[in-house]
Amino acid sequence: MKRAVFPGSFDPVTLGHVDIIERALPFFDEIIVAIGVNEAKTYMWPLEARMAFISETFLGNSKIKVMSYTGLTAAFCKEQGANCILRGLRNTTDFTYEQTIAQANDLVNGVDSVFLMCSPQYSHVSSSIVRDIARNDGDFKMLVPKSVQ
Repeated sequence: MKRAVFPGSFDPVTLGHVDIIERALPFFDEIIVAIGVNEAKTYMWPLEARMAFISETFLGNSKIKVMSYTGLTAAFCKEQGANCILRGLRNTTDFTYEQTIAQANDLVNGVDSVFLMCSPQYSHVSSSIVRDIARNDGDFKMLVPKSVQ
């Protein structure tokens, strides 16, 4: 089985995340959308809400599982029998950051990475921008799936 882990905080899940997941589906038998939990971080939406947002967005799609984890992403991949880590890229800055992590994951843990460029209409979308808009009572509906609205 070709299984990928798509890790992130998903605080919240955005249309950019949805785009990457939907476009990656033909390449994998299963994608685990893995919400990393970092006790040192403060999140805007609680873990249960973030898991519900993603589950509702992909309701009825048996190829997508939603899980949470702590610790190293590569260790979680091995625990789940995942072949690789799926990452979405918006620009060259994302690539430079992700490349170093991918090379370390491969060298130290033997976990490969697959990168997909986001569709152009989502290259400006990020969870941090959505949080900024939400904190300031702005309308962020056009950046997130209906489950978050």
